[in-house]
Amino acid sequence: MAVPTITFSNGKAIPAVGLGVWRAEKDVLASTIAAAIDAGYRHFDCAADYGNEAEVGAALAGAIESGRVTREELFITTKLWNSDHGHVAEALEQSLKNLRLTYVDLYLVHFPIATKHTGIGVGGIEKDGNGVMILDTSVSLEQTWRHMEAAVDAGKARSIGVSNYDVFLVRDLLSYARIPPATNQIETHPYFQRDSLVRLCLAHGIAVTAHTPLGGGQANADLFGSASPLDDPAILELARKYNKTPAQIVLRWGLERQTIVIPKSTKPDRIKENIDSVDFSLTPEDMARIKKIDRNKRSNDPQGAWGIDIYA
Repeated sequence: MAVPTITFSNGKAIPAVGLGVWRAEKDVLASTIAAAIDAGYRHFDCAADYGNEAEVGAALAGAIESGRVTREELFITTKLWNSDHGHVAEALEQSLKNLRLTYVDLYLVHFPIATKHTGIGVGGIEKDGNGVMILDTSVSLEQTWRHMEAAVDAGKARSIGVSNYDVFLVRDLLSYARIPPATNQIETHPYFQRDSLVRLCLAHGIAVTAHTPLGGGQANADLFGSASPLDDPAILELARKYNKTPAQIVLRWGLERQTIVIPKSTKPDRIKENIDSVDFSLTPEDMARIKKIDRNKRSNDPQGAWGIDIYA
């Protein structure tokens, strides 16, 4: 079954299932990208801060040069890092160089916060003597967005959007955006459903992309602990009902909500398993059951690394 697409408010279409490459090891990205393309993926979600854009770019270039896929078939996303808010054009140019592209299909503001500039594409966060990240108060989110819009005008980004924006920031962005955000990439999964934010975005023509769509617990236990919706009794029962894996049930739940899902894996069997979530449907009763297991549990919280809770 073909991967469905979701159409942005600007008319551009994005495959509803993509491959995330956060924490993907550089030495396996060539084989990972190849396996994903063979499995039917055309949407790849990257970011400057992940530190592996160059490896993704090399893998994609190899696939294009070999004739396995064309650039026009691909949908490539990357993201502006916090420390580059005052240098959007230069940061995007560096990402394009790393990815071996002349444009990206989608460019996102990675987090709604500007931090001290440490060099184009460097990533990371510079902190003070107390371990708290150093903000860049010279640039506002509105100024950042103006430069994102300029990237569209220049043909460097086909669409632009945001990531990790809450209800209030989305509302604020809509008040000044000349080019509305195509998507808001947020953490959402059965244990962190965020229905209000999802409904708000969809009501205003903003697609929702679910990062950490499987809940994060199993794949990133060192960061997030072991709790995962993949182990929830309701998910396990539905997996038995449909003869699917728990991951496929959770991803299908995301697709039924009209969200885009970007699970990360470097294992060919899991890569294939995840994209096979497109070949069945859940009933309204199934969706209602999953709705009841929401724990309002965020797994991806930068407080430990940044010394401050940006969601407080």
